[in-house]
Amino acid sequence: MMQLNWGGKIILGLLGMLVGGPVGLGIGVLIGHMLDKGAAQVQNVRPQQAQVQKALFDTVFSIMGHLAKADGRVSEDEIAQARAVMDRMQLNEEQRAEAIALFNRGKEADFPLDATVADFAATVKHRKQLILVLLEILLQVALADGQIDQAEEDVLVRVAEGLGVPRAQFQQILNMLLAQAQFSGAGGAYSGGRSAAGPSRPSLGQAYQVLGVSESASNQEIKKAYRKLMSEHHPDKLAAKGVPDEMIRMATEKTAEISKAYDMIKENRGFK
Repeated sequence: MMQLNWGGKIILGLLGMLVGGPVGLGIGVLIGHMLDKGAAQVQNVRPQQAQVQKALFDTVFSIMGHLAKADGRVSEDEIAQARAVMDRMQLNEEQRAEAIALFNRGKEADFPLDATVADFAATVKHRKQLILVLLEILLQVALADGQIDQAEEDVLVRVAEGLGVPRAQFQQILNMLLAQAQFSGAGGAYSGGRSAAGPSRPSLGQAYQVLGVSESASNQEIKKAYRKLMSEHHPDKLAAKGVPDEMIRMATEKTAEISKAYDMIKENRGFK
């Protein structure tokens, strides 16, 4: 978007004068100034968003590699999980090559986990939504096999602490994602598979966990929790915060489970 120079403001002023006389002249110049100011703000925001998007992409895939190596070796299943994430994000060839390079960097023994987390926090300036997106994607990856082992949990706790997320909140996010994985069927959306016994019917207790509320919560508290979760995962809001399109696809996948859980609770309680 081009900035208006003073010539542009004068033209708008003259057009305003033709329509509204001297008052129109002032209004026209003011509009020109406002457009100029708005253009400058847009030009300033775009580089910031690009920086945030790169930071999120780099941090996700490098820590993903570190998670895979947390127990000492990278298994074929963990490599398959990483490829599945790239598929779900619909990365192009160039993005996939960059993601693989970052993943391999994260596997190295000297990978600076704490410094990487600190750099990300500084870039996003502690914006809660972006921090939660990072944590949720990493947790989804760790949960791809249906569980999180101790080595993976230790890494994730360090990441959460480095981002200023209290242990209690981290545990709540983990419990919600576990419930959402179970709610969508054995193995959940994260593993892309089902157990040998087939999908189990989700329970009402799991539905409450998906929304992050207790079974004793009031109808109003349940509605508030549902609206908050749906708002946090709305594609437009995520895009406005600087989340890349590729990651928005993952971040919004859970909305189906959230809606399903809410509908089950509504039906059980009999409210609309």
